[in-house]
Amino acid sequence: MHEELATEILLGSLPPPYRMIGDIHQRVTRSSVAFLAFFSHSAYVATFEPRNVSHALSDSNWVNAMHEELGNFERNHAWDLVEPPPNCRPIGTKWVFKNKQGENGMVVRNKARLIAQDFCQKEGIDYEKTFAPIARLEAIRILLQTEEMDVKSAFLNGFIEEEVYVRQPPSFESARFPDQAYKLRKALYGLKQAPRAWYARLKSFLLKSGFVMGSVDKTLFLLSRGGDTLRVQIYVDDIIFGGSSHVWVSSFAEQMSREFEMSLMGVFQFFLGLQIKPGPEGIFVHQAKYTRDILKKFEMGDSKPMTTPMSTNTALDADEDGEAVDQKEFRGMIGSLLYLTATRPDIQFAVCLCARYQASPRTSHRQAVKRIFRYLKFTPELGLWYSSGSSLSLRGFSDADHAGCRIDHKSTSGTCQLLGTSLVSWSSRKQASVSLSTIEAEYIVAASCCSQLLWMKSTLSDFGLRFGKIPLLVDSTSAISVAKNPVLHSRTKHIDVRFHFLRDYYKKGDIDLIHVVSANQLADIFTKPLEFDAFTRLRGWRCVDNALIKGEIESQWTGLIALLV
Repeated sequence: MHEELATEILLGSLPPPYRMIGDIHQRVTRSSVAFLAFFSHSAYVATFEPRNVSHALSDSNWVNAMHEELGNFERNHAWDLVEPPPNCRPIGTKWVFKNKQGENGMVVRNKARLIAQDFCQKEGIDYEKTFAPIARLEAIRILLQTEEMDVKSAFLNGFIEEEVYVRQPPSFESARFPDQAYKLRKALYGLKQAPRAWYARLKSFLLKSGFVMGSVDKTLFLLSRGGDTLRVQIYVDDIIFGGSSHVWVSSFAEQMSREFEMSLMGVFQFFLGLQIKPGPEGIFVHQAKYTRDILKKFEMGDSKPMTTPMSTNTALDADEDGEAVDQKEFRGMIGSLLYLTATRPDIQFAVCLCARYQASPRTSHRQAVKRIFRYLKFTPELGLWYSSGSSLSLRGFSDADHAGCRIDHKSTSGTCQLLGTSLVSWSSRKQASVSLSTIEAEYIVAASCCSQLLWMKSTLSDFGLRFGKIPLLVDSTSAISVAKNPVLHSRTKHIDVRFHFLRDYYKKGDIDLIHVVSANQLADIFTKPLEFDAFTRLRGWRCVDNALIKGEIESQWTGLIALLV
């Protein structure tokens, strides 16, 4: 039974391939419709982003966007124009202009945002506490509901306790009272306490409406009556919700619209830059548009494709004798790639390795980053596939590369956690201390994976899911023995005591440590560069009926990551 469990590589089957339309007339017609739609739409929005306020005032669309923003302030009674008290220096305000794009890259809205210049705020005077919880990406992947709401000027709904004055908006000063300032009743974008004020307001409303906050995730709210359940996840001003009853979902949308000014976006398709394609067989999550954008941004669109993100011969170090490169550009490339790892676990290790050299990047480091972009050129459409027919079993994989860093000889930890056939969490990071043995390195990463599994277990308990022993698959029999057998204490004196909680949870029955052969260790992809065959097998192939034990791999693009056909 354990061998069967250890050899499942999970992510279900691929969505059916899209049919190719071969008829030329149909394609021309579709192109013409898209062409006309683009120009009819462009008549209502500006396609450029203003450099400053003067530039924005030259276009009627941006003027309307600024008036819309100021109208939100008036409707929400966010401020009062008053004479500021003596010795008061009002906080400055600034216009920020941004074009909102749809999934196809077309500009769908001109957004003008008036923000406060928070660097002028003084702690204890202009603000006190600022912390506000925010949903983790793992929580978003676990939920993945089909409805989304966006709160218009969400922070204007949050009440602030401090007495704060801001200057009048640039180019929109009062002709009668140009020297007066606005006294804020509610939070303004840019204020340090704005996210906290908005979260407090929304939390209070949901709790009064009968919702219960998640025991672990404070951005998760649940409402259960009879056999129906409604779940709400908050990510700043974006709200994801779904439930077992369509009536409940519709009622909640209406209730929120009455309390706040909302935009109901409908089917959950584009969220935080993630493209989400729901279907009857499952959900496909990817960042194909973002991938194309960053390839174009860094002029890698015409580069030669590569089949892996990093060569097995690559051994990065400080390279102090190498030629220095533009630090700003290098950091920009790393930042763009780190955001892409939200749906691309296959580049996680390579990106995190290159990110270690942002302080003093050299030519060798830049070449390694370019290799990742060339790999993205080869696989721009990869993403995560969540099958609707997946079981709800929870399990994790952990692996370590002992002394993998050439600079300080610290080990690299790699973990991944799966819910049924869905890869919902993964990590690749350098360990905090030098491991004196392979056993210690494997034991440390297993403890890290255990803590993540326990968090997921607690979070899923709010959904009514209960788990017994959670399988944690490790390819080191010695590390498993250390956790199971207290007699081996004499051999583990050098291991930090804080990692021994793994043994405690094994004894409690929360975690079941299971050995998996190294060839089947899914977390291996997060610890080191791999050859093409091993890399593609762990990235995209799946086993059926213990095929990995028999050595029979089925060639299909499923597994840790899927391909949009």
